[in-house]
Amino acid sequence: IEPDADDIKITKSESLKETLEEALHVQEVELIPTGDGDPIIGPREQWNDGSNTLTIRPGVVVTYDRNFVSNQLLRDKGIKVLEIKGSELVRGRGGPRCMSQPIYREDI
Repeated sequence: IEPDADDIKITKSESLKETLEEALHVQEVELIPTGDGDPIIGPREQWNDGSNTLTIRPGVVVTYDRNFVSNQLLRDKGIKVLEIKGSELVRGRGGPRCMSQPIYREDI
């Protein structure tokens, strides 16, 4: 979705990777699969909010500690991973990113 002359322009895309590269004006975006794409570990860590990470600054994220494979994969990519327990937080079916909000917002 983007502004057009008198309306908005909606473009359908089949590729998240290509859409992100275009929107961010970058050559390459690397998508990191939950559970390293393993057919057993991936869905389990996805259920446990393995992809629900909160970026607190470039290269630093907050995640649940129970997603061992996903967290290690992030570390292997050079990302500092700050783990939280979350045994009580997860009852609401959300992760660190879902349970955050900006403390400062610019006017639109």
